[in-house]
Amino acid sequence: MDKRKAAYNEGIVSVIGNTALFGLKLWAGIVTGSIALTADAWHTMSDSISSVVVIISTKLASMKADKEHPFGHGRWEQISAMIIAFLLGVIAFDFMKDSIGRISSRESVTFGTLAIIVTIVSIVSKEALARYAFYIGKKTDNVTVKADGWHHRTDALSSVVVLVGIFFSGRFWWIDSVLGIIIALMLFYAAYEIIREAIMKLLGEKPSQELVANITNDIDKDYEGNLKPHHFHIHNYVNHQELTFHIKLANELNLESAHKIATDIEDNILNKYNITATIHIEPSDFEHELD
Repeated sequence: MDKRKAAYNEGIVSVIGNTALFGLKLWAGIVTGSIALTADAWHTMSDSISSVVVIISTKLASMKADKEHPFGHGRWEQISAMIIAFLLGVIAFDFMKDSIGRISSRESVTFGTLAIIVTIVSIVSKEALARYAFYIGKKTDNVTVKADGWHHRTDALSSVVVLVGIFFSGRFWWIDSVLGIIIALMLFYAAYEIIREAIMKLLGEKPSQELVANITNDIDKDYEGNLKPHHFHIHNYVNHQELTFHIKLANELNLESAHKIATDIEDNILNKYNITATIHIEPSDFEHELD
């Protein structure tokens, strides 16, 4: 799957779908006077904005490496995900403030059939968009597309909350304001999850146990387990990954032979895993303080 093209397609589908839903839900919110429906509408509009961010970040992340950025521009994905999370947080704060204000003034809302129909349409549409984004995000490992999927999922869940509240609105005057607060809390949580994943990737992650095991097995098979690869570190630039680790070689081995072994292993890793490796060579009897 072409990562760039898939992310573009997800962004475009999301923008079109969310803009249509925004207009529908905003209209229903204005007609009914519901802060929950209006909040839900603007939540949907924020999805359109985040999808535009997906499209822009995909373009930036796909730029080739240059003199100033020798490892490419892939980390624009994490930066863009944090922008999406910030937008979610701002929207959540605004709805929390408005909902608390309505409780203080004891404002109530009367829902009707229109609100029910619009909310059901929103739930089905947003869950479909969420599943599509998660599918693309999983296939391409694009954190920004995954963030967009969470944006869709929280919107679908907030609509579920609104739908439940509609059926209880006749018994509880405060239900609309409480729903607004619940939706705001869901938005805050989604923002937290998106920021956490983006920051973890920016700070750096250790290589997966599966990758280390596969590379170690490859080396042990080719060199009869004598090189003892260790101290694995990976630097993930999304579109480019750098792996560093150590191997042990016999003390009497000359420089040219040692260099050939390291280079052959690096070439094999690049060809098999599409990862650029740099190997540090140690004498077989050398021990680190932490070994």
